[in-house]
Amino acid sequence: MDNKKSRRYEMVKWVMVFAIGVCTGLVGLFVDFFVRLFSQLKFHVVQTSVEECSERGCLAVSLLELLGFNLTFIFLASLLVLIEPVAAGSGIPEIKCYLNGVKVPGIVRLRTLVCKALGVLFSVAGGLFVGKEGPMIHSGAIVGAGLPQFQSISFRKIQFNFPYFRSDRDKRDFVSAGAAAGVAAAFGAPIGGTLFSLEEGSSFWNQGLTWKVLFCSMAATFTLNFFRSGIQFGSWGSFQLPGLLNFGEFKCSDSDKKCHLWTAMDLGFFIMMGIVGGLLGATFNCLNKRLAKYRMRNVHPKPKLVRVLESLLVCLTTTVVVFVASMILGECRQMSSTNPSGNSTLSFQGSSSEDVNSSIKTFFCPNETYNDMATLFFNPQESAVLQLFHQDGTFSPVTLSLFFLLYFLLSCWTYGSSVPSGLFVPSLLCGAAFGRLVANLLKSYIGLDHIYSGTFALIGAAAFLGGVVRMTISLTVILIESTNEITYGLPIMITLMVAKWTGDFFNKGIYDIHVTLRGVPLLEWETEVEMDKLRASDIMEPNLTYVYPHTRIQSLVSILRTTVHHAFPVVTENRGNEKEFMKGNQLISNNIRFKKSSILTRAGEQRKRSQSMKSYPSSELRNMCDEHVTPEEPPEKEDLLQQMLERRYTPYPNLYPDQSPSEEWTMEERFRPLTFHGLILRSQLVTLLVRGVCYSESQSSTSQPRLSYAEMAEDYPRYPDIHDLDLTLLTPRMIVDVTPYMNPSPFTVSPNTHASQVFNLFRTMGLRHLPVVNAVGEIVGIITRHNLTHEFLQARLRQHYQTI
Repeated sequence: MDNKKSRRYEMVKWVMVFAIGVCTGLVGLFVDFFVRLFSQLKFHVVQTSVEECSERGCLAVSLLELLGFNLTFIFLASLLVLIEPVAAGSGIPEIKCYLNGVKVPGIVRLRTLVCKALGVLFSVAGGLFVGKEGPMIHSGAIVGAGLPQFQSISFRKIQFNFPYFRSDRDKRDFVSAGAAAGVAAAFGAPIGGTLFSLEEGSSFWNQGLTWKVLFCSMAATFTLNFFRSGIQFGSWGSFQLPGLLNFGEFKCSDSDKKCHLWTAMDLGFFIMMGIVGGLLGATFNCLNKRLAKYRMRNVHPKPKLVRVLESLLVCLTTTVVVFVASMILGECRQMSSTNPSGNSTLSFQGSSSEDVNSSIKTFFCPNETYNDMATLFFNPQESAVLQLFHQDGTFSPVTLSLFFLLYFLLSCWTYGSSVPSGLFVPSLLCGAAFGRLVANLLKSYIGLDHIYSGTFALIGAAAFLGGVVRMTISLTVILIESTNEITYGLPIMITLMVAKWTGDFFNKGIYDIHVTLRGVPLLEWETEVEMDKLRASDIMEPNLTYVYPHTRIQSLVSILRTTVHHAFPVVTENRGNEKEFMKGNQLISNNIRFKKSSILTRAGEQRKRSQSMKSYPSSELRNMCDEHVTPEEPPEKEDLLQQMLERRYTPYPNLYPDQSPSEEWTMEERFRPLTFHGLILRSQLVTLLVRGVCYSESQSSTSQPRLSYAEMAEDYPRYPDIHDLDLTLLTPRMIVDVTPYMNPSPFTVSPNTHASQVFNLFRTMGLRHLPVVNAVGEIVGIITRHNLTHEFLQARLRQHYQTI
């Protein structure tokens, strides 16, 4: 690629990240619009029914109506998950795995996006304790993965000739941008989205990618803001609603001079709340992990209908608990037209008292009173969060305690069921109730009248959410951007740090737990210090499956059909009698000639440079060259140094052209030294076979057809499978020259490299295979992601201690 094409490539990439941001914002707009529409319809019908039946004594009818709405919505959401099972849950663990370098099947397909967006719409409207913010991150990642490809497996007949971004690294960069755009659209936090993508996912990161991801997040935020402001307020171009979830404005009343958002003395309470939040988060994660294991053992193996029935059972239980709790456990409190503290901002700046009163529910209460429990349960979750943040003196400690307990248990049960579900908003709402409870207790029993209840609700929400998900940098910035109050930076950061440290004493974050339960080999940011006692030779896989530079088709097909490896080392054998061995076998001769031509020696390099310098007219240069020209090399003798070096040899596979290993072979014959020349991918080998790239033994390898890079990448990302290949179309004795298509210079490490150095190289460069090559250029093993997982390293460390 020359500079002109590179600039065009970069320009197209900027256009694509902008398009990803806009499309992610539109997906968020679609979900938000229909959630709001269905929720308003449901609550209007139920509220009218409850008000009428409270007088007539027919509340059972109201409950049945509510059950009818909720069960219908949840049934539709469960059906969508049956169509695409990957759409269940929040999707954040799967996207975290993808950005970490692990491909989860179906995670970024268009069908997954449709099922996810529609499913979360019905899940939230169906009254389950789930949020739409987590699935927005997954939806943004799918948009990022699919949009630059201009193709979808769901629409195979629609083909666009778009030659850009045909590699896994480009796709991973766009998925990073899409995930960040999802966070930005959900919370109105473009900087927080960028940091989320950096903190939670991407292995390989650079300055250019940071700038593109931030641009994508900004595009998503302002696209959503533009359309929501226009649709809800009719003021197109005013940008009044920055995200799906906004915490409103935190400010004290002008008449209350003693009120402060927070003081230095409050930091002690915030630290204590962080500790309690970490403990509650660890408890939540522990219960949810046990529940997930139970589902894996008893629900998932059964017919798919059982998963739908479980989702309906969760919905039924949640609806009955919400209705009964509002009817029996709620307190009827006096409704005042003016708020004594003046802190009546409910949703956003400029909210009127009518907006505040519209979200207050009078269910089961006489005139001029309202039901505080129903006000929390019979409102959209975002409205309930804003009630806890900005309504002062409206919730009793008993109501807050019961609400927290019920919400904690039901949201724990719900997360992991077969519906698209997010965890951010339920955790925020649960934590906000905990924070308001602390504020009420401090005001009532300790007499701290100066504290601002909304601040404690916000810190409680941060503490609980931090204890559950264990995010630090990105969550701090997301909460600051959502509150639009930079003075909250220090208390939020301290609370999140304390909550994370406390929770980490007991277990991992909820997303890491679900990643572990799926058995995904996720790589952390760094290894433990103790792992430096291991070397690359301790953790590598010495039993290799490899190919030669020139290999028969029958051998390639055998290797590809009997293994699942993604890449294979390209090697040649080291023999003492190579000249004798070359006689009479064209295939072996081609392999040995390639080895000799590809090995760079000091003498050969000097001879090459001397020949080029002789073309200069200067006689001094010519004389100098003549003096340094080395004489003809004598016939090669067996290198005694190579015999003395300790080698690890690999088992000889049934790959060699005309013979397979036999039981009579000695260890030296079975484990021959292998000179390493490069790596070739499985997809490349299958593509070569499908396109008939080969030559016959009677021909020269130069007669083999050549494929361009565009032709090799044409089928990306769904390359043909070796098992779908029609073997009758192949000639087994034909030879494939893989050298033009292999990677001749992959990253390699020495057998003596420390495990931490291996880990850092593997993770930061986004590798999938890392060959281990000794001092004389022989491959002795290979390291993959499996060899760097925490469990594998721990097992090898135990073996290391036993051998000492």
